[in-house]
Order: sequence, then structure tokens, then C-alpha cells
Amino acid sequence: MPTSLLPASWEVPAVFRERLGDDAGRQRAMTAEGHLLLVLHAPPQPDQDERQGRFYWRKPDGTWTPKGMTHGQLAVGELLTEYERAIDQVDQAEDVASTAAEYFTILTALNPLVRSTRNLHDALQEARQAVPKDRQLIVLRDRAYNLSRRAELLYNDAKSALDFAIARRGEEQAAASERMAVASHRLNLLVAFFFPLATLCAVFGMEFRHGLDTYDPPGPLAAIVGIGLMLGFLLMLFVMRPAKRE
Repeated sequence: MPTSLLPASWEVPAVFRERLGDDAGRQRAMTAEGHLLLVLHAPPQPDQDERQGRFYWRKPDGTWTPKGMTHGQLAVGELLTEYERAIDQVDQAEDVASTAAEYFTILTALNPLVRSTRNLHDALQEARQAVPKDRQLIVLRDRAYNLSRRAELLYNDAKSALDFAIARRGEEQAAASERMAVASHRLNLLVAFFFPLATLCAVFGMEFRHGLDTYDPPGPLAAIVGIGLMLGFLLMLFVMRPAKRE
């Protein structure tokens, strides 16, 4: 006889054991002969591939198995409290996050929580429809809805914050690139302005007889500087000329 996921001591309808496979499967509610079986999942972890199943059995007389560890609270309610604590931890991390890497870590943790809380609410909604007169199921269903809604809102907030962090980083990089482009353009203008002068000084400053050394000293120097600056100004205007578009 194959091993059942349900405890052997549970006197549940045989159809429950037949409908369960080797693992818990999706979160759902099953009913038969007045009995209700909830197949739920424990709060998932970011790096957890397989979900840990939690099983809750409601007898026709309204009693639940297993019993809750807290007085006056159902075991299903304790599971919802676990989800609340998991979401609280992510919420606290989101409050102090500031970098894209931190927001990505938060989204990685929220992804399975969003899906799991949504499926948890759907399972409890099925149970509430199967047993419409049980007020405890209505309260549990509403708590599950609040958890699902809170997880989705937190995910959207973190996603928006991540998009904003990426956009702000892009703007900072664009501003830095613009400053570098302006600085490079100014440097090119300086190089273009003084390049002819530097070339003339290098040529006429060489030790060979060019004829200009027969004139008075200020004359050749002034002529070379003047010609160099004039050529540099013309070259700078050429560099500043806008490029033609096809």
C-alpha cells in the first residue's frame, strides 16, 4: 500500500488519500462526506524549490486537526501568522533598502510569497464556499486576502523603487558622460587653438639657418606668435563647425 502524506491516525475519507500524490501539490481544498481537507504550503523561502505541505482536517462537527498551539486559535490561523511574520521581515528590509542589489534581493524573496499568499487565499475561498456557515473559515479567508494584498502592494513598491534606483543611476551616468564630453570638447578647442603655434615654434626654434635670425629679436617672435594664433583661431572654428547630416 503506498505511503500517504496524511497521518495514519487521521480517519479521513479514503478519497482524500487517493487524491494526494507523492507531494502536496498546489494549495487547495477538498471535501467529501462532510469532511474538509486543506492542503496548504508553509511560507516559502527565496531559494526553496519544493514547497512544504501543511494539512488541516475539519471534521463534520466543526473540529479541526491538528490543534492550534496557541489557545483559542486554529492551526490554520497560526500558519497565517507565519506568513505575516515573513512579510513583516521583507517589509522591514524594504524600508532600509537603497541600492538596486538590495531591492533585487527583496523582490526575489517577495516573488514566492506573492504567489503562495494568492493561492492560499484561493484555497480558503474554496473551503469557505464548501462550508458557507463556518464563520472561522470566513475570518481565515479574509486574513488570507489581506496577506495576499499586502504582499502584492509590497512587491509593487519594491519594483517601483528598483526602477527608480536604476533610472537615477542612469541619469547620474548620463550627467557624468555629459560632463566628460564637455571637458573633452574644451580640451580639443585648446589643442586646436595652440597646435599651429606649437608647430611653428617647434619648426623655427630648430638650430638651422632660416634667415629670420638676422632681424631684431622681437620681430620674428611676434610674427610667429601672431601667425600661430591666427591659424589656431581658424582651426578652432573648423573644430567647432557642426557636422553635416545626411
